[in-house]
Amino acid sequence: MLEIQNLSYRVADTGGAGAKDILRGVSLTIPDKRFIVITGPNGGGKTTLAKTIMGINQPTGGKILWNGTDMTNLSITERAKLGVSYGFQQPPRFKGFRVRDLLSVAAGRTLNTSEACDYLTRVGLCARNYLERDVDASLSGGEVKRIEIATILARRCPLMIFDEPEAGIDLWSFARLTETFQEIHDKKEATILIISHQERIIRLADEILLVADGKISAKGSVEEIYPIILGDTVQNCNRLEVDACAE
Repeated sequence: MLEIQNLSYRVADTGGAGAKDILRGVSLTIPDKRFIVITGPNGGGKTTLAKTIMGINQPTGGKILWNGTDMTNLSITERAKLGVSYGFQQPPRFKGFRVRDLLSVAAGRTLNTSEACDYLTRVGLCARNYLERDVDASLSGGEVKRIEIATILARRCPLMIFDEPEAGIDLWSFARLTETFQEIHDKKEATILIISHQERIIRLADEILLVADGKISAKGSVEEIYPIILGDTVQNCNRLEVDACAE
C-alpha cells in the first residue's frame, strides 16, 4: 500500500519573487494492485508528485510510506530496491548498451532471446529488430520510451509509475501498450500509477486523481471524474475562443 501524508514540495522562485509551492499538502492512500490515473492541467503538479514518490524530488514536508516503510528520505536506489519503478516522459539513452543487455540488467538475470523478445512485444516493438541495437540516438523518442517501459516490465516491480507513457508513440503501439497495462492489472501483478491525458488510459483506471494547483482537486471512479474532465476542457476551450475574439 502506498500512503502519502500531507506531502509538500517548495522551490525557490528564480525570478526573485520568493518560494513557490508545487505540491500543497497532498494526502493519498492507494491500496495494492490498484490502477490509478493522475490527470489534470499542465503545470498542476502531476509530474512533481510522481517524481517525489520515486525520490527524484525531495519533499519539503510530509511523508511517503510504501507497505509500511517510511521512504520519505530514502534515495532513488533504496526505493528501487523496495520495488518502486519509474518511467520518464523523456527516457535516457545509453550509448554502447544493447537493448538485450538493458532488459537483462532490469530483470536481474540474463534473459534468453525468447524472454527478451516477449517484453519488447508487449510494448509494441518487433522484438528481433531491436535486441542487438544500442539504446542511443539511432532510436526515435517513441522507441526509447517503449524500451524503457519494457525494462520496467522486466523488473516486475510491485509499484510501477509511468509519466505520460503515450508521449511520442504511434497509434498502433499505443493500443498495444494499453492492452499490456490492462493485462498487468487483470493479473494483479502490480500497483500501477500513470500520469496521462489519454482517454483510453483514463478509462482503464480503478480511480482517477485530478491534480491542479498542487493539490488533489477531485478523485473517484471514471464515471464520477471523467465528466468533470470534459467539463473543464470545454470551459477552457470557450475561454480561449473569447480571448482570441477580444484580440
